[in-house]
Amino acid sequence: MKKLLVTGVSGFLGWNLCQLAKQQWQVYGTYFSKLVDIPDTNLTKVDLRDFQELKRLFEQIQPAAVIHTAAQSNPNFCQIHPEESYLINVTASLNIARLCTDYSIPCAFTSTDLVFNGLNPTYRETDPVSPINHYGEQKVIAEQGMLELNPKTVICRMPLMFGIAPPGASSFIQPFIKVLRERKELSLFTDEFRTPVSGQTAASGLLLALEKVEGIIHLGGKERVSRYEFGRLMADVLELPQEKLKSCLQKDVPMAAPRPSDVSLDSSKAFALGYQPLSLREELKKLRGKV
Repeated sequence: MKKLLVTGVSGFLGWNLCQLAKQQWQVYGTYFSKLVDIPDTNLTKVDLRDFQELKRLFEQIQPAAVIHTAAQSNPNFCQIHPEESYLINVTASLNIARLCTDYSIPCAFTSTDLVFNGLNPTYRETDPVSPINHYGEQKVIAEQGMLELNPKTVICRMPLMFGIAPPGASSFIQPFIKVLRERKELSLFTDEFRTPVSGQTAASGLLLALEKVEGIIHLGGKERVSRYEFGRLMADVLELPQEKLKSCLQKDVPMAAPRPSDVSLDSSKAFALGYQPLSLREELKKLRGKV
């Protein structure tokens, strides 16, 4: 099997990607601070910000393709620590693009729906970017820089993602589930809309995009929901206590990073290529007893 290099395998998306990719590829994964156990995956500790260290890794592995999922993806952290987050979100991404160009291999990069300002949904790949926080800005710089270095880079704009996570990582639902099971109050926004998918579905989209796409592709789900609507559905499907699940508005919760109100993605381009997210209810049913 051909060798696939996946960065950030101790994170939610990278970990889910490895589970699926190892069926088709010989997978090599990088981590930085958290070692996770992934059967049938070759793991290496690497500081992706260090170009020489990354260059040695490419020389050692000789990958046939790369999927770059490693990131500092917490918008509030990026807002407070812009220089530190820039190094992983931009510098490391450009380093990877340079090496993929040198090796003439495809590279898929995981960007975000937060490259948009939320004022003109539903967003297509051709719509102008307009980020309103540092995280979105960093992803835009990385997108543009990687495409300049290597026009064959696949920019995969990811939506909100949920599902099973490795130890030390989580998707956005794990904290919600914990709070509801403890019968504590959980307030979710009624005025923030996304197009979520499961980590498993997102991983299938990344592998499809790596094979079939050059340039930008959106890998959102088929349903536009608010966080509150999603929380209600999740509690219903996973049979969680709902009496403490409350609604709120974005302005009710002070946060470091500004949040766009609606960054729903139009992913019809990916759907036409065979990307087929299940309904949110079906996706959540698959998680029963596992989260």
